[in-house]
Amino acid sequence: MVERIQDVIGKYEERVRSMENVPKCSYNRRMLRSDGGPNRFFFCYLFCDNVMATEFLKEIGLLRKTMQCDSCGRDMTWSVRSKLHDGFIWRCRRRVAGAKCDRSTSIRHGSWFQLSNLTLHEIMLLTYDIVHHEPAHQIQNEYSFGGHTVTDWGMFCRETMLVFLEGCSVKIGGPNKTVEIDESKFGRRKFHKGHPVKGQWVFGGVERESGETFLVPVKDRTADTLMAIIRDWIEPSTTVISDCWGAYRSLGSQGYTHHTVNHSIHFVDPDTGAHTNTIESTWRRVKVFLGQYNRGDDYEFHLAHYMFVTRCKAQGVSPFVQFLHLVANTDWSQYQSSPATARAT
Repeated sequence: MVERIQDVIGKYEERVRSMENVPKCSYNRRMLRSDGGPNRFFFCYLFCDNVMATEFLKEIGLLRKTMQCDSCGRDMTWSVRSKLHDGFIWRCRRRVAGAKCDRSTSIRHGSWFQLSNLTLHEIMLLTYDIVHHEPAHQIQNEYSFGGHTVTDWGMFCRETMLVFLEGCSVKIGGPNKTVEIDESKFGRRKFHKGHPVKGQWVFGGVERESGETFLVPVKDRTADTLMAIIRDWIEPSTTVISDCWGAYRSLGSQGYTHHTVNHSIHFVDPDTGAHTNTIESTWRRVKVFLGQYNRGDDYEFHLAHYMFVTRCKAQGVSPFVQFLHLVANTDWSQYQSSPATARAT
């Protein structure tokens, strides 16, 4: 549970602040963000003590607490290896038929850390910045990471968010519920200046009563495309409000109550009061979050990042702590390649 990880972070934050060489914060400030998650100070000082850091990673579930030998099937032991970046290794010292097994394996085996050659400290800081949507160029400059490193690990993190959202998403709307729908193009040139940009169309909907949202990249805005998404995401008997785009004409015959607003005349229909202000404000927030990102081939991952962060904030949960919870509860033994190729394999 997220609450358990939050408790572990709180416990180790107190231990870190009590370390002899850690400077005191003014006004007894803690090494926690306003959302309850850890801040950069926490990780920088935590990894000054490698033993404490690995204990922390095991306790929140990012490193395995036990490991079985793939040769003899017995439990392996945690051994110090100061020459290794990780500082530890799993080792089997059992005797089988009079012979010493002596197998060893990385403490990263079966964890998400096995997907990177960075140090544990670097991975935690890189993940922290990616989840909190720091610009890629700023991460590169801050830690001297290569561009491919930041890009690949960022895609890995966003893929994890997308899988989570796909697993917990439900239809929105229903009787006595109102959903605003609209399409918006991302990546257009500002003031029609600069190099040509193909852009990406995104179709979305927002339930007024709950704020629940769906955002789907689309290749076109035809009736076949948009109506299929509407059926996938919006419950029948929902009151649906849209503009006058022709693709929505059949909504009334598909089990929905359909109201429209003609934006070329007014923003709020004077007769029905229909408007799409909620979804329009959503587009503004999404475009600020995504910035000038224009690559349509993986747009769904970046939309998933926005949806993940928005969902966490609405639930009062730290996005980073929620992400650690997802990682800790995923079986990484099936991934044997880099984050960039893990999906394809």
